[in-house]
Amino acid sequence: MRSDTIKSGYQRAPHRSLLFATGMKREDMGKPFIAVCSSYTDIVPGHCHLRGVADLIKEEIRAAGGVPFEFDTIAVCDGIAMSHAGMKMSLPSRELIADSVETMLRAHCFDGVICIPNCDKIVPGMILAALRVNIPAIFASGGPMLPGVNPVTGVASDLNTVFEAVAQYKNGTIDEGQLKAIEETSCPGCGSCSGMFTANSMNCLCEVLGLALPGNGTIPAVDPRRKDLWRAAARRIVQMAKDNGPLPRDIVDEAAIDNAFALDMAMGGSSNTVLHTLAFAHEAGVAYDLRRIDAISKRTPHVCKVAPSCAYHIVDVDRAGGIPAILKRLAERPGLLHLGKRTVSGKTLGAIADEAAIADEQVIRTFANAYSQDGGLSVLHGNLAEQGAIVKRAGVYASMLVFTGKAICFDSQEEACDGILAGKVKPGHVVVIRGEGPKGGPGMQEMLAPTAYIIGAGLGEQVALITDGRFSGATHGACIGHVSPEAAEGGLIGLVRDGDEIHIDIPHNLLEVALDDAEIAARRAAAKPWPPRPVTGWLARYAKLVGNASTGATLQ
Repeated sequence: MRSDTIKSGYQRAPHRSLLFATGMKREDMGKPFIAVCSSYTDIVPGHCHLRGVADLIKEEIRAAGGVPFEFDTIAVCDGIAMSHAGMKMSLPSRELIADSVETMLRAHCFDGVICIPNCDKIVPGMILAALRVNIPAIFASGGPMLPGVNPVTGVASDLNTVFEAVAQYKNGTIDEGQLKAIEETSCPGCGSCSGMFTANSMNCLCEVLGLALPGNGTIPAVDPRRKDLWRAAARRIVQMAKDNGPLPRDIVDEAAIDNAFALDMAMGGSSNTVLHTLAFAHEAGVAYDLRRIDAISKRTPHVCKVAPSCAYHIVDVDRAGGIPAILKRLAERPGLLHLGKRTVSGKTLGAIADEAAIADEQVIRTFANAYSQDGGLSVLHGNLAEQGAIVKRAGVYASMLVFTGKAICFDSQEEACDGILAGKVKPGHVVVIRGEGPKGGPGMQEMLAPTAYIIGAGLGEQVALITDGRFSGATHGACIGHVSPEAAEGGLIGLVRDGDEIHIDIPHNLLEVALDDAEIAARRAAAKPWPPRPVTGWLARYAKLVGNASTGATLQ
């Protein structure tokens, strides 16, 4: 066992002495040491219940013959960090989480790790660490939140409902009492926000990557079946530690990443999944090009649509059979999935799909009745995005799939929010938000507020938005992010001016500004370097080391 490094032989008497100080017994020394890595924190609704989850999992690990050791990571709530400088810390926190988890696993020579994440950067941060250390690892997330009920409309509500209600209040569509009622009821309890936002997208992708048991992405946090899942994961990690596998790098290869993107396309997941999955590929040593993602999108029908793109929520996907049911649908068409891929369950992905049942064909549609015959995400290229840009096609109104408009430019999210709320954005505009990329932000903060304000102002079918920043999984509308190269590294998005004509053609994967080569050359010659944001501490180091979105915003 790896843990023999710190517990076996006479030279390790000092190490054992310290372990005895933690409450271990002599008989525990022959058992596998299992790290229980939780992201518990009181201030994040997706994580505030994880202390109890860790306790349950540790109890089951002991019963299965392992020795559990719990440690926690940091966790940023993107919703609470949204729309102020705190959001700049969100994406960089992925690297801090990966580094800290790697540090704990390497320093203490664990035989296996069970990761208990739940939200946006925590899931990928832990995956990056697992790939680096490459010891048996299984992911058992905290589970999704149930949706609330909008007291104004009587329909299901979620965090995005509240953001859109801000613009509705500003425009006089709802009053202050209604706004307060919406904010008090839309997030009814613990769990990751209830739509197909980034957190739930990543927890679902863990299943198809092969790193989590079936149900990880969709069983609600408060459902009793969630406890069964946590217990099963605890028993399984002990067995994996004894068997020394399968290991993360045995599981996460090019085929597994293909599978992850196929699921993402089928369910219209968050555009942030592209950013994180490219980082997984980088960490696993897999060369993975954005154009491969687009090829998967073009052959994968969009069969499952979830909020913010429609009224269904994650709980509805669970009721319909969960991720295994979506895999069952995809398996009906040869070539969409690599069904022979192994998973931490001990079963292949094909076996999991075979055992599944599709309980609701309105939630998980047939191919003939698919929302579209291609996927929920698209990769765009053109002179505005030479290295690519990402759009959540599943959330784009049909009337906006092809759109030409006049640029109205903002050099920060804050400027854009002020401009939208002040009525500066008019029908026919393409809102350009630049200087918000990984390097320029720095931190590539999510921008749910400006997109929600556009929807809340009734402009969702009349205004597009492009940015070198990124969006929340809750974003919908004609919103194109991850524009690379970003403004801070000389990308053309930094040279666009108010009134320039921008053409968006999502079916043909095109993002262009109507400038000829001579005009572009003249603007480049006259341009000054993009001004860096005045930041200190960790963000200053991050800005110097981070790559752009086309590489997964990995540190160089």
